[in-house]
Amino acid sequence: MVEPVGNHYIVARPVYSENSFDEEHEKLHRYHKNFWDNLKLYFRCSRQKVKKIALGLFPIVSWLPAYRFREWILSDIISGINTGLVSVLWLVRVEGGRWLQPATHTSPPRCLSLQVLRSPFCLSVVVRLVPDSSTGNGTSTNMSIINEERVMVAASVTFLSGIFQLLLGILQFGFIVIYLSHSLISGFTTAAAIHVVVSQLKFMLQLSVPGFNKPFGIIYTLESVFSQITDTNIADLITSLLVLLIVFAVKELNDRYKAKLPTPIPIELIVTVLAALISYFVNFEERFNVAVVGKLEEGFQAPVAPDVGILQKCIGDGISIAIVGFAVAFSVAKVYSIKHDYPIDGNQELIAFGLGNIVGGSFKGFASSTALSRSGVQESTGGKTQIAGIISAFIVLIVILAIGFLLAPLQKSVLAALALGNLKGMLMQFKEVGVLWRKDKYDCVIWVVTFLAAVFLGLDIGLATAVAFELLTVVIRSQIPSCTVLANVGRSNIYRNRKDYTDIYEPEGVKIFRCSSPIFFANIEFFKEKLITAVGFNPLRVLRKRNKALRKIRKMLKKGELQVTPKGLICMANQTHESDEELDNNRIEELDQPTNMTDLPIRINWGSDLPPGITVPQVNIHSIVLDFSAVSFLDFSAMRVLQKTLKEFIRIDIDIYIAGAHEGFLEKLERCAFFDEEIKPSMFFLSIHDAVLHILLKKDIASSPKLKLTEKGTNKDCIINTSNGLRSRENRVSLQ
Repeated sequence: MVEPVGNHYIVARPVYSENSFDEEHEKLHRYHKNFWDNLKLYFRCSRQKVKKIALGLFPIVSWLPAYRFREWILSDIISGINTGLVSVLWLVRVEGGRWLQPATHTSPPRCLSLQVLRSPFCLSVVVRLVPDSSTGNGTSTNMSIINEERVMVAASVTFLSGIFQLLLGILQFGFIVIYLSHSLISGFTTAAAIHVVVSQLKFMLQLSVPGFNKPFGIIYTLESVFSQITDTNIADLITSLLVLLIVFAVKELNDRYKAKLPTPIPIELIVTVLAALISYFVNFEERFNVAVVGKLEEGFQAPVAPDVGILQKCIGDGISIAIVGFAVAFSVAKVYSIKHDYPIDGNQELIAFGLGNIVGGSFKGFASSTALSRSGVQESTGGKTQIAGIISAFIVLIVILAIGFLLAPLQKSVLAALALGNLKGMLMQFKEVGVLWRKDKYDCVIWVVTFLAAVFLGLDIGLATAVAFELLTVVIRSQIPSCTVLANVGRSNIYRNRKDYTDIYEPEGVKIFRCSSPIFFANIEFFKEKLITAVGFNPLRVLRKRNKALRKIRKMLKKGELQVTPKGLICMANQTHESDEELDNNRIEELDQPTNMTDLPIRINWGSDLPPGITVPQVNIHSIVLDFSAVSFLDFSAMRVLQKTLKEFIRIDIDIYIAGAHEGFLEKLERCAFFDEEIKPSMFFLSIHDAVLHILLKKDIASSPKLKLTEKGTNKDCIINTSNGLRSRENRVSLQ
């Protein structure tokens, strides 16, 4: 019963151990599902499950009817046009635009496929399987044949990665994204923004910089840029800087007046149209030798079947591209999902990427990943749903099939500047380093390591390195758990770290020890060391010393060197000094057994004076309470070590109590044969306070002047009043 008294409350109940609580309160026996039950449930068919699967595969059915046409359509159109024009930049980077693909849209509004578009991600496989020195038919070195081979490799790898992604999505492996923490994603996307900045330098300066798709490639790229810096085309540089200035200024206006504007000013569209017109009428290409988009190859390549021979050579590459490409794209999408507060389904996105790559690979396309610049354009220009992505893809389609010639005079430096102008949000994530350092240094280190790894090792290797490092920090943190000694605060039922408060009470002879993490094979030894440090002695050492002392006492009694008197043992003669090795007598295992005094004429009190020459470590506690309220699990290996450690304490007459263990903890211990004659279920209590009150009553502290027990009613109903001891004005222990 709980009685509120002002801003206090009084709880009247018995002191509960786990056993006594279960005896008084009937517990329901529930059936817990096992692996096979969950497997059957997963494959069971129902109307609700079919509906869920259908909505997962075709989410347009759920979000399109809820589309707010008047509010969103203008923003989606403008965003789609802007993103489509920026996407045209890729048309001039690969031969004939054949590797450009429209986005695949399968997710709910404002989801991954909306924000994250396509970017070549399998160049390393292409270059490895078909290097520049490769020959087309064994003798020819014709570059067109080499290019055709590279196209087939890219298409085959894309198709293979799509198959793997589709399978992973069907098998519900989207959970892999849970290993991408916010700190990792922030550091990674910031590094990706740096890569985009560096990749656009050659277009802004009009330099011939080769691609370095390998670790430290960014350094080689910068080295190549600065080695040719004197060859910079001034007209391209001035144009790109001017475009950047205009874009930044207009975007600041959009942010400042976004509440008043019906839709953000489409500065990318305006700049693209004006730049193309100016370049055409002023004839920039001939007058200033600037690099322009030029004539684009029209139409699409015919679909082809993947090359089986190539598939056999790049199975490993296909798996890695499938996972890394998806993880990279998902990490960028996560940034926008957090910013705009919408969910992302990893399994759904795996299926979307898989289907997109299968179709794209059939049309000689690159594997899908993220295009950070276009994602930034689509988000910053107000895109609301996949309608913007559809319009973007439609713009690219129109350019490829019909009006590509209109973009021919457009400077490449303009498109590069537009791409950079939308990276401000990503680059501003640098500010998170200082915030993370003040709040959580582990997360700050993860951010920095992820950023450096992604910048210098590349996005694919960098992401793998970052995830491995993040998991390592989890292992380190769980391997070195937070262990503290608790004390009663405020003479109530509240227990906190004794180092943090002044008004504390520690029952004499009682240690309360808390472990705030799971206990498993990797940290059980650390837990044991911390517990030994907290109590101030090693129980195994004390046990062995006591057993050695008993051996020595038996020998002295047998030789007549000791005599039993009412006052205890008295030394009658000079005893023979024996070394510990002689006392061990090659029976070291016997020293670890419980002390046995049944054959002695007197029971040895280890706290009183022992015969001269016999010493054992002093033990000044009689009870240990282990707070397991934060221990989520205990594996079998740790359980064996914990069992052995508890027995060592019990064998030197120290009572062990475990408090706050979660439901099912005892059941698991029983299944694993944790209990025996020494370790019993009765040592488990509902809370620390229950265990402490039980200890006080058991040790007959009623005889102490510090604590007076006044029995009322039955022998189980009592009021504990204290002046200096454990109290909360009036702690009632009652069966009410």
